[in-house]
Amino acid sequence: MKRFIFFFTFLFSIVIYGQQTEYVDFKEGVAKLKIIPDSGTVDGLIAYKFDVVRPIDSIYLDARQMSIDAVYLNNEPINFSYQNDKVVLASKFKPSLDNNLLIQYSAKPKKALYFLKRNENWNIWSQGQGKYTSSWLPSFDDVNEKIVFSFNFEAPEDYQVISNGASLGRNISRDGWLSWSYQMEKAMSSYLVALVVGEYNKATEISNSGIPLEYYYYPDDSLKVESTYRYSKKIFDFLEEEIGIAFPWQNYRQVPVHDFLYAGMENTGCTIFSDAFVVDSIGFNDKNYVNVNAHELAHQWFGNLVTATSGAHHWLQEGFSTYYALLAERDIFGDDYFDFKLYESAVDLGRQDIADQGTSLLNPKSSSLTFYQRGAWVLHALRDKVGDKVFKQAVKNYLNKHAYGSAETSDFISEVERLAGVNLNSFVRDWVKNEKFPAYGAIEILKKRSAFIQEYLMVDCQVKSSKCTEYLKYDVSDEAKIKVISQAPELVNKETFKNSLKVRQAIAKYLTKIPEELKEDYETLLDDASYLTVESTLYNLWNNFPLERGKYLSKTRSIQGFSDKNVRLLWIVLNLNTPYYNAESNQELYSELLGYTDDKHNADLRINAFQYLSLINGCNDICKNNIESAKSHHNWRLVTFAKEFSKKLEEKKN
Repeated sequence: MKRFIFFFTFLFSIVIYGQQTEYVDFKEGVAKLKIIPDSGTVDGLIAYKFDVVRPIDSIYLDARQMSIDAVYLNNEPINFSYQNDKVVLASKFKPSLDNNLLIQYSAKPKKALYFLKRNENWNIWSQGQGKYTSSWLPSFDDVNEKIVFSFNFEAPEDYQVISNGASLGRNISRDGWLSWSYQMEKAMSSYLVALVVGEYNKATEISNSGIPLEYYYYPDDSLKVESTYRYSKKIFDFLEEEIGIAFPWQNYRQVPVHDFLYAGMENTGCTIFSDAFVVDSIGFNDKNYVNVNAHELAHQWFGNLVTATSGAHHWLQEGFSTYYALLAERDIFGDDYFDFKLYESAVDLGRQDIADQGTSLLNPKSSSLTFYQRGAWVLHALRDKVGDKVFKQAVKNYLNKHAYGSAETSDFISEVERLAGVNLNSFVRDWVKNEKFPAYGAIEILKKRSAFIQEYLMVDCQVKSSKCTEYLKYDVSDEAKIKVISQAPELVNKETFKNSLKVRQAIAKYLTKIPEELKEDYETLLDDASYLTVESTLYNLWNNFPLERGKYLSKTRSIQGFSDKNVRLLWIVLNLNTPYYNAESNQELYSELLGYTDDKHNADLRINAFQYLSLINGCNDICKNNIESAKSHHNWRLVTFAKEFSKKLEEKKN
């Protein structure tokens, strides 16, 4: 009997929790929140206005691991239960309009809102998708429930507070604290709520359509603003024109944060992204923000304006955003760049199938490669099939029809079918539903339209080795030359060094055994505007010419590299392994390397430092303590690395 009651209760909760949007329409949410950095807590009030559309016995909100202090319904206290991370109001709710629900609460979130301290300064940021905004704000995990939010945040006066919507200004709330207000005009899913607290300045532009564009940066990074946000306005203007629908929100902000979980997150009108993409003009050449910038912006239409109803249709967000980001990059970098990116993704998808890891695009457990790249390929193949005019109109109709709501795959496909006058069942079967990616068909689409791809496929030293030497002399594409160098680096000669930055980078990467006659040419790679090239070149020269190690170390002494200090860390380790050079600084350099494992540094830098310490057998007790603390870090990549690293240390010890 107990088992039956449990099953019935469980089934009832699934029905109610899963279908609440059919009975209750939450329309507006007004939040007043106090952000307390030192304790990592949020004290708040959230008021919701809602309509009861159909009779229902209970209403719930998601509120994960919170302390719920009081709940009021239409200005009267109401009994509630707090179970399974939900605030549940049990009552006989009849159809009614403009009801008011007020919740007073406090939260100390373990995820979704992260409190980081660097150099005595706080950097606090949110990540709702996959981590649940309801961890710090009573809200709705169901992406189909869309709310018009407004916020008032109270935070220490030393910090900027950045969120969604129009800024209504800031006011002194009390000594040492400021309140910041933001107001949305249109409804959005709760997972798209954004909050950043930190030290920032901002640069601004106005799009061609009049939308304010705000580019935030740390005060010390003023010289990196142009290179970080390069092409931002061009991307914005392009996507508005290409999609054919005006940007659906009031303004657009972009904010870098410390140790973000992903490359970027498309919160409504407020993208948060990893500060690893804050780069100088040299870093731009290898690790720029352009693709992430375009991808997160495209989400403002594909995901934010129209949200996939469930994980089975996740490609409607990621596939569309990946494809439109590529279109934006094509507008900047050209057709060959666009075609080559599609070619690379087709190859990756083919390899996934060979590894027997391919899945249907409608499988909610599909890989990111499937959702992003296969999703983009579906759109490219569909556009090739029905033509630009039909495709663009179908996308426009799809967005207009489901604006500020949700959709699934059939909603988009049926719109294309209607406009094109064709049945797409076989297309959907092959490109969407089939577990195997149609790699041959994808490559044929590229070959049909691109002489560049035809040439790239033709140039192959593994197939036509007799022609390899000639390929580097021909006026073939940089990508083709890089392919030759990767397959037959011994063919590099003095003339090869006269090529572009990317081709020269391939020389540094693949020509690791340097002929004496190419030594002077190879040394010029140290002057290239590429931290990747300098890193590879420094190591290869140091390794090939032991008697001149001091010269190479002196030349690169002041180069740091990316935010993970890729060049600096290599330089330290090479210095420590060059006995006759700068030996008096060895202890200082070792301490510097060891210091980079501390949690005051970014995750990528820490991982690099741990790896180099392992390489030189230099992971002492401080290093081991830092690897232990890294296991509880919020960044999953660092946690995974720390656990594997710790395991290897233990194996080496035993």
